[in-house]
Amino acid sequence: MLVLFETSVGYAIFKVLNEKKLQEVDSLWKEFETPEKANKIVKLKHFEKFQDTAEALAAFTALMEGKINKQLKKVLKKIVKEAHEPLAVADAKLGGVIKEKLNLSCIHSPVVNELMRGIRSQMDGLIPGVEPREMAAMCLGLAHRLKFSADKVDTMIVQAISLLDDLDKELNNYIMRCREWYGWHFPELGKIISDNLTYCKCLQKVGDRKNYASAKLSELLPEEVEAEVKAAAEISMGTEVSEEDICNILHLCTQVIEISEYRTQLYEYLQNRMMAIAPNVTVMVGELVGARLIAHAGSLLNLAKHAASTVQILGAEKALFRALKSRRDTPKYGLIYHASLVGQTSPKHKGKISRMLAAKTVLAIRYDAFGEDSSSAMGVENRAKLEARLRTLEDRGIRKISGTGKALAKTEKYEHKSEVKTYDPSGDSTLPTCSKKRKIEQVDKEDEITEKKAKKAKIKVKVEEEEEEKVAEEEETSVKKKKKRGKKKHIKEEPLSEEEPCTSTAIASPEKKKKKKKKRENED
Repeated sequence: MLVLFETSVGYAIFKVLNEKKLQEVDSLWKEFETPEKANKIVKLKHFEKFQDTAEALAAFTALMEGKINKQLKKVLKKIVKEAHEPLAVADAKLGGVIKEKLNLSCIHSPVVNELMRGIRSQMDGLIPGVEPREMAAMCLGLAHRLKFSADKVDTMIVQAISLLDDLDKELNNYIMRCREWYGWHFPELGKIISDNLTYCKCLQKVGDRKNYASAKLSELLPEEVEAEVKAAAEISMGTEVSEEDICNILHLCTQVIEISEYRTQLYEYLQNRMMAIAPNVTVMVGELVGARLIAHAGSLLNLAKHAASTVQILGAEKALFRALKSRRDTPKYGLIYHASLVGQTSPKHKGKISRMLAAKTVLAIRYDAFGEDSSSAMGVENRAKLEARLRTLEDRGIRKISGTGKALAKTEKYEHKSEVKTYDPSGDSTLPTCSKKRKIEQVDKEDEITEKKAKKAKIKVKVEEEEEEKVAEEEETSVKKKKKRGKKKHIKEEPLSEEEPCTSTAIASPEKKKKKKKKRENED
């Protein structure tokens, strides 16, 4: 078996002398403890040296991109093809390319990795003719000239945001401890000075409570607060502490000040890195939220592979799985909740804005990850659209775009209407316009009119009752006649003579009605 070993000086191809010892992976390192033992395992077959640093840079750039250099092609065709043996390769991707282009069988396994590690440890003894100084110089030259991997740039952001969060936690603990510790000696100072950094600087400058009367704090505090601090120091109810306690408290204050200064420096570094690597994401959600999204996904490329719905709830995985398990409403936002656009909306629109922001943020992430342009024009444009959408939601609600909404949206012609109002004197007095006392004649006339109306109503009621009684009598007589006719069917009825008057009520009733109508007219 042959081994392809890449160095900063050139390509080396080794021949494995004893393949049986390669089966013991755990004890293989013992065979490379000394150069003599290593020469018993592997032997140098060919070494192709680089002429200069430019050739070495081109060869290693091709290896990093998974390509085969021309020089490496020649070496593999000459030696490996003639030997007809499998080739051990450290990179599996490179082995696949060699197998595809040169039709050579390549091996990549944990045993090969251990073998490469052993060769690297005894490289000076296994490769003769190469001085250690030359090797170190070539390594240093390649380290300065090799291309910076774009995939590894975001690791700086991941580490920076993680360190920033850790510093915030430690600062919070230190400041809380400092306030409690010094509060036994001067408890009133914590209520007067609310800013933590100013509190520590003031404490570091003065120390003991007795020194506040002669101390000059005009650089740290305004005049009013300084006078209040000095007055509180004279009548403080705190206990006396020793100088050793004050020294320890002051040492803690110096640590708080140093950590806070380093935190501001780290935040500026994070801002610069985010604007350089992901400018559009920074414009959309800010430096901290964008860095936390990248750190949560692992890298910018991994974040670019996520969908918009995933980015929206990224950071709220526990709440999501809890909601799915209990069959409740899933969360509407995760880390994106801390973005400025979501923070300035009303609670009823937060879910809608976070969904729209996640969709636009995903576009910005993919543009930053795969785009060639490094400008933030796309992020600025999308943020302006979201801000306009937010204003429409907050002011007028959601408006229709098609149908009757277009007709309603048209502006009407302007017509000037004068708004000049005349003075109305009727509101000056609160007294009633007409007098409460009315004339006697007017009252008498009203009484007569009401009496006449009452009489007419009574007459109408009486007439209606009489008519109802007559109708009831007519119905009774008709029923009786029918019964008599039913009993005497066999007797023939005699016809009435013309001279005999008719006594039926059906004929007489219209005449009576006419007379009653005449009476009513005369009474009216």
